[in-house]
Amino acid sequence: MSNPSNLKYTASHEWVKTEADGSITVGITQHAQELLGDMVFVEAPTTGRKLKAGEECAVVESVKAAADVYAPLAGEVLAANADLDGSPENINSDPYGAWIFKMKPDNAADIDALMDAAAYQAAVDSEAH
Repeated sequence: MSNPSNLKYTASHEWVKTEADGSITVGITQHAQELLGDMVFVEAPTTGRKLKAGEECAVVESVKAAADVYAPLAGEVLAANADLDGSPENINSDPYGAWIFKMKPDNAADIDALMDAAAYQAAVDSEAH
């Protein structure tokens, strides 16, 4: 699966989608879920929590390991994906549909500093060597 070109990406394997209202939706990439394997638990950040860019804010647990999810930008958490409470495996079957949380960025222009799909793929490819 290729990385959708309409998303932005972080070096720590989060994807970021800008919504029409200026909020952002965050999840983990196809590459991240492949490394982790079958998801068994997701702990999303609580609504209203203020995050700093790069702050650990969520945890995804698989049969192999637990991994932190980092805030791609500074801002406030607007929502957590309650569907993942009962069905964390949705991340495995649809990593770009199964979002973890939504947030309102403090500065919307900060999203421009994140990687595009090509830059993210190049970063993933360089990790593999």
